[in-house]
Amino acid sequence: MKITVKRATLDNVDEIAKLFDGYRVFYEQKSDIGLAKQFLAARLNAEESVIFYATSEQGEYLGFTQLFPSFSSVSAERMLILNDLFVAKTARGQGVGTMLMNAAKALALETNAKGVTLSTATDNHTAQSLYETLGYERDTEYYNYFLSTRK
Repeated sequence: MKITVKRATLDNVDEIAKLFDGYRVFYEQKSDIGLAKQFLAARLNAEESVIFYATSEQGEYLGFTQLFPSFSSVSAERMLILNDLFVAKTARGQGVGTMLMNAAKALALETNAKGVTLSTATDNHTAQSLYETLGYERDTEYYNYFLSTRK
């Protein structure tokens, strides 16, 4: 199967939203295509994120990744946060995730970013294996914390 990875525009939001909804459901959120479309369109309109998507030769959307630009105060350099990576069940094991991750790395190189940071669920061993195969190193120096401002 020939797979193509491209950078998303607003023209791709409807199809990527289906994958994004599947991603959110994977992380135990309610399915909501409207919310998915709205969120993705808002990020792209405001140029707050970069989304790459993968398609088959037939135009089927197979997966996506979303990156958010950020900065490291300590190193005083640009970095990217890879916030989302999702591959449709039917496309898993075909290299789609690797291709999307490589697009993220290429963006980091293109924008002279210090690197790419990401988080994943502690039980998502498939994703962890992919990241480590691609050279990502698990952080053993810092703990991540989160303060919820909603009940």
